[in-house]
Amino acid sequence: MSIAINPLAAATQALSAVSSAGAATGAASAGSAGAAATPFSDLMTDAIGQVNQLDDQAHAAVKGLLSGSGVDVHQAMIATQKASMAFELALAVRNKAVQAYQQVVGMQF
Repeated sequence: MSIAINPLAAATQALSAVSSAGAATGAASAGSAGAAATPFSDLMTDAIGQVNQLDDQAHAAVKGLLSGSGVDVHQAMIATQKASMAFELALAVRNKAVQAYQQVVGMQF
């Protein structure tokens, strides 16, 4: 049984978790007791795992299509497009993180 994952919903959840983590960190630094925030590295690890899962599903769908084991063309195309979109989103997030890092490194104190 394969579970379909919506990459846009996963990205939205990750972004909301990041923003709530930032709010929790700000509240904890202000002296109020807050819940433990999820580290950014854990969010990225989970997102990469989901991208990998979508890629595996796409490979399985294409393999099933080529072997004639009951996978329709549209199912294989949808799976490959989901995997492609998830990869492009992960690449864009990585590029933005690298860009932000380079800006921080370039700051003068």
